[in-house]
Amino acid sequence: MIAGNFSFGVVVIDGKPYKEDIIIEKGEISRRHKAVSRISKSAYGHTPLTVHENIPWDCDTLIIGTGMNGGLPITDEIFKTAEELCVKIILKKTKDALEHLGDKDTNFVLHLTC
Repeated sequence: MIAGNFSFGVVVIDGKPYKEDIIIEKGEISRRHKAVSRISKSAYGHTPLTVHENIPWDCDTLIIGTGMNGGLPITDEIFKTAEELCVKIILKKTKDALEHLGDKDTNFVLHLTC
């Protein structure tokens, strides 16, 4: 996978633009289904990343791209589940997370705004 341009709300991977948050699991890209987390939006001021989403847990490392400015809230349950599953979580601004797309046994959750 090759990351191209990243700007607020848009990332290009392998020449294809994505305009919504994405999940990358074993090299396959899918949309982040965050509707199930919107119930927690009022508590965080923004829709957080929660365990109710399609988190790609089948990996050694999960890199979470927290957005352009690092504003994605992440619930404590994400960290607890990662610990239970022995998955290392790395938080990076999305631009920095993209530098790791080729990392072995690493999956991604990439937030494209804030």
